[in-house]
Amino acid sequence: MSSKRLFQTVAKQIENLIDEGLYPAGTRLPGERELAEKLGVSRVTIREAEIALQAIGRLEIKTGSGVYVSDNPPAMRHALPAVSAFEVTEARLLIESETAALAAHNIDEVGIEQLERLVAKMRSGSEEEANEADELFHLKIAEASNNAAMVHTVKSLWQMREEIPEIKQAYEAVCVHDAKSRTEEHKAVFDAVKARDPAGARAAMREHFHRLIDAMLDVAERKAIAEAQKKASASRERFAAATRIA
Repeated sequence: MSSKRLFQTVAKQIENLIDEGLYPAGTRLPGERELAEKLGVSRVTIREAEIALQAIGRLEIKTGSGVYVSDNPPAMRHALPAVSAFEVTEARLLIESETAALAAHNIDEVGIEQLERLVAKMRSGSEEEANEADELFHLKIAEASNNAAMVHTVKSLWQMREEIPEIKQAYEAVCVHDAKSRTEEHKAVFDAVKARDPAGARAAMREHFHRLIDAMLDVAERKAIAEAQKKASASRERFAAATRIA
């Protein structure tokens, strides 16, 4: 498997099957076991791929009924805007904090169980599994808000985070060092959502993004210092060389 996250690769395979007409709009997808055997992956990966596809409007998961191809698939993606990692994170703070508050009000027991499994995977899984769980956690929170506009907005922000190289690099520079803090922050959001505490969920999500912004500032500061030291060193070398020639 390539470096792309497994569930994203599987989600793309399912999308292709939908686009090819194998599963027309409105039809029910085969069960997790059948899809897992067809695509050669685990049922958990199929479940995660379906959640991701629901978040972008390609599938609709109906509890007790199954997974259906959406009758209203999303339009073609627009070009991504020219934004910085700080702008995306600030937008996520504002949007996802309110999304968490809505989720705390609207989430059902199935959603709570899914979030709990994702937090557990962040705590005990590999780095790649923790990153997958992180993304799915935020998408599930958006889904639990029962607000399609929120789902679309969160999905768009995640697309910027993953597909704009500079932003992806900025997040990776932070996330590689903050796994423990990140997990505990997600656990705090989960606890508030599970307790049906909108104010607590909002505050926990805001705290998560405030800490993330602070970490980004620290990384940017260290990078700026390193670049300044590199330029100063080069200047010293040139000056020393000029002095020897003279």
